[in-house]
Amino acid sequence: MSKKENAEVMDESSTDRPRSTHPGVRASARPVRQVFYATGVIAGLLILLAATGGRGGEPAAETPFHVPDATSLLLETRLPMEVNERVERWVNRFLNQDREGFEEYLVREGLYGAMIRDKLRSRDMPEQLLYLAMIESGFSPAATSPVAASGIWQFMGATARGYGLVVDGWVDERRDPVRATDAALDYLEELYAEFGSWYLAAAAYNAGPARVQQAMRQSGVSAETDEAVYWTIIDRLPRETREYVPKILAAALLAEQAEHFGFDVEQSLPYLFDRVVVPGGIALSEIAASLELPTSLLREMNPHLIRGATPPGRSVLVRVPVGESQRVVASLSRL
Repeated sequence: MSKKENAEVMDESSTDRPRSTHPGVRASARPVRQVFYATGVIAGLLILLAATGGRGGEPAAETPFHVPDATSLLLETRLPMEVNERVERWVNRFLNQDREGFEEYLVREGLYGAMIRDKLRSRDMPEQLLYLAMIESGFSPAATSPVAASGIWQFMGATARGYGLVVDGWVDERRDPVRATDAALDYLEELYAEFGSWYLAAAAYNAGPARVQQAMRQSGVSAETDEAVYWTIIDRLPRETREYVPKILAAALLAEQAEHFGFDVEQSLPYLFDRVVVPGGIALSEIAASLELPTSLLREMNPHLIRGATPPGRSVLVRVPVGESQRVVASLSRL
């Protein structure tokens, strides 16, 4: 079969580019500690942290903007948002010493945030689980941990394969934002079914379900669980996991109302593409040349093709800029 005969076009919306600006106004105020629990709607972001971490007894700093009424800040989510000392500490860090890094995360959220939110909504999962990926990788498909976890959702190889992802010498779908998101949400759904709590599901995603189960046994927690259990067992969890849920909550609180916390970022627009079935042994540089585009763009759109080419002996879907699929099909006959 010729390469041309083996080419097939598949369209999918989901690109990387236009950008929008979200100007904000920086503010300073003292932290206010509240706990918000709701089934379908939570009140969020009535916390104003001082850059100096001021506490009760100190005068509140003046804010250069009107503090919105609580009803205008209601977030439609099924994820309870608890704001306690641990969460406040991370809010303060993201607003201050880690601000530059957090702004970079907000920029990259523009690439994948809409896609991840759509998938969460379709499963009736809390949209704020998006920020688990932010904390795991900063939304970088190229992120690799010291223990070889990889991709936006930081899968280990064995776990990735267990959830249907291809991980071999040519293709690593842990780096595929779409496929890895599907696998991560499958895993999180299973963990929620096991623990009955999104906080515990997130902790188990980070530390493994066995470590969470052990912490629950050591703390004498019954089989019936809710979000409060995480705070009960927190000191029996690994150090990283003790900060994991607080970081997710802090990131959600800030990112959902970035303007009110003074973040002025130029967000990347969504990851959109068409797909073409390309035979094995075709370099992305050849496809890019046929489109008169830089090879780097095709590699960014296909981070899972780790050698910059389709694997020998098998056809795979290659992502190309929206509207360019027919040109790629035509060019394959000449490659």
